[in-house]
Amino acid sequence: MTISGTSSAPGVGQDSQVLAVVNELREAEAVVSKLAERGFPVEHTRIVGDDLQWVENVGGRLTFWGAVGRGALAGALTGVLICWLFTLFSWLTPIVAGLLLIVDGLIAGAIIGAVIGAIDYSLTGRQRNFVSAATLRASRYEVLVDTAWAREARGILQDAASGPEGRSAGRDGGL
Repeated sequence: MTISGTSSAPGVGQDSQVLAVVNELREAEAVVSKLAERGFPVEHTRIVGDDLQWVENVGGRLTFWGAVGRGALAGALTGVLICWLFTLFSWLTPIVAGLLLIVDGLIAGAIIGAVIGAIDYSLTGRQRNFVSAATLRASRYEVLVDTAWAREARGILQDAASGPEGRSAGRDGGL
């Protein structure tokens, strides 16, 4: 963790100071957690990610039948959920009828989902014949704090770094 005084993020936190610069989001969250544990008003902090990267993890090849199967699974889950909600709010329907409604929702949802999956695969013209999951991540994270609260935040982090016997920082009149 490095401590710096100016932010490289233009327009973010005009009246802010950089409290810490770290490489992982978990580390930035840990800095804010340390402040929260000591009673610091964390609503005066921000975590800003710099140098964003779009990462798409390819999970495998998508075939026509794979698209139909994925559509059927998504449709079945949606059908079960919708019919379960209908059953949940129907006080006079016997339990057996409610269970049959859920089974019907599963079957109808699977059929509708499979058809939608097939149509979707056919309409894309095989332009994207793979399955992936995308994430957005930053190469570094800055923990910013409002200038009026910077001194107190730095004091808390210094006390936390000095060990468990560190004293709790006072509010220097909000400076």
